[in-house]
Amino acid sequence: MAAASGFTTPFPGAKMESFPCKPSRSASMMGFSSRRSGRERRRVFERVTFLNPRCEAGANISEKEERSESRAASISALEQLKTSAVDRYTKERSGILVIGLSVHTAPVEMREKLAIPEAEWPRAIGELCGLNHIEEAAVLSTCNRMEIYVVALSWHRGIREVTEWMAKTSGIPASELRQHLFLLRDNDATQHLFEVSAGLDSLVLGEGQILAQVKQVVKVGQGVVGFGRNISGLFKHAITLGKRVRSETNIAAGAVSVSSAAVELALMKLPKSESPSARMLVIGAGKMGKLVIKHLVAKGCNKMVVVNRSEERVAAIREELKDVEIIYKPITEMISCAADADVVFTSTASETPLFLKDHVEVLPPVSPEIGGLRLFVDISVPRNVGSCVSGVESARVYNVDDLKEVVEANKEDRHRKAMEAQTIIAEESKQFEAWRDSLETVPTIKKLRSYAERIRLAELEKCLSKMGDDIPKKTRRAVDDLSRGIMNKLLHGPMQHLRCDGTDSRTLSETLENMHALNRMFNLETEISVLEQKIRAKVEQTQKNCATFEAGLKLCIVREVSEAADNGQWL
Repeated sequence: MAAASGFTTPFPGAKMESFPCKPSRSASMMGFSSRRSGRERRRVFERVTFLNPRCEAGANISEKEERSESRAASISALEQLKTSAVDRYTKERSGILVIGLSVHTAPVEMREKLAIPEAEWPRAIGELCGLNHIEEAAVLSTCNRMEIYVVALSWHRGIREVTEWMAKTSGIPASELRQHLFLLRDNDATQHLFEVSAGLDSLVLGEGQILAQVKQVVKVGQGVVGFGRNISGLFKHAITLGKRVRSETNIAAGAVSVSSAAVELALMKLPKSESPSARMLVIGAGKMGKLVIKHLVAKGCNKMVVVNRSEERVAAIREELKDVEIIYKPITEMISCAADADVVFTSTASETPLFLKDHVEVLPPVSPEIGGLRLFVDISVPRNVGSCVSGVESARVYNVDDLKEVVEANKEDRHRKAMEAQTIIAEESKQFEAWRDSLETVPTIKKLRSYAERIRLAELEKCLSKMGDDIPKKTRRAVDDLSRGIMNKLLHGPMQHLRCDGTDSRTLSETLENMHALNRMFNLETEISVLEQKIRAKVEQTQKNCATFEAGLKLCIVREVSEAADNGQWL
């Protein structure tokens, strides 16, 4: 992610596409295209040399020797290829990636196609972690963004797999999708989620609802296989950061939410003298709908109609706002309620539009005093009001992308608060990266302690056997404590040099050097073999799933053939 203009990445089997990137981020795509072109040039050169008749004429080598040399060259090339592949795997450290799009990079028409309902998040995590190079995953899908967070064993392969998964689930071609995606990795991915949680990346700066949505990711992810330690730790840290920013910078003071911005937008479009008398209809009594109702009340609206599938939520809101006349109507009366409304707010989780052109065209006209236009303010993603409604002359449709007009107010004050928040984000990012770096040495620490414990127990057993069977329990316990104390004191030094949690001046590279040295000295399993095992396990699981699918398919075919034969349809 080098510049605002984007970067190019050569996915195998696909043309080079461009990802638009955030201006403040920077990264390298490793330059795979240059290495590939070099190998292609060598293959072309070798092929031309082999087919050159002059070379053949000048060579005085028997056909058998030629075959032998050719075979040796092929084996050598194969070994080089294998070594190259291993290097590409083992020189990479599994990293955190975020791939997604938001209100800043994609229109609502595309975001709604990629939106994943909260109930589908566990399924999406399972599918993502079923990909060969994805170890952990999380989904953050709201009206303003759809972002996939993953821990990838190989980050450039992970990019390709997640992008292909997004294209498959949304039905949007990958080439079109890449034009709107942003991609961040490791520190940049961490900082992005922290900015999201703090409300800095929101359309409405400092809005509080996004923090609740980040919390929901953790709540839904609990117990889901694939919502692992790294991703879980990242989101929990983001929640802590979001709370700290709001308490220390006061960024949420006076900030508008998406719901309040929707109300402000509607009132801006109405004649000021007539806005108190405008007839308001709110469709959906969920979190967003409830906020719309509260903001309407704050603006002086004391009567409104609320359409919802059930009356319970509306009754709870009516109980909370006792001085306001809230009229409940079932969803079956939605069109007739819209006919009696001047402004219609929609905020439901419906995956299909509630209003189409045919519905709106037949509605009676709005009073000229109100402006003569029926306003539809749609803050749902996917949209509740079809794009075709925009063609109706008697209606005006606004969606979440149109709220920018409202949020431009008090821009300078919000910018100052955002700068204060960035200082906190930098501190928290450093702490999180230190925590994550410390995880690198955890396998070595466990293996070293296990190795020392095996030696201690073996030597303790030898000592106790030489002392005889009539040893008092107190003496046996004392010898055991002595051996354990000696082991812990010997391990204290190496363990201290494996720490990388930001509490001392030791750098990550120094800690990793110590880790590799201990691995060599005590013949412990290295990080490289662990990575290979993870990748191999992924591949084996994929092959197993494919074999299961093929077996099931064959069984279905056999059953179909058998039933056809029994029914006399097989000739």
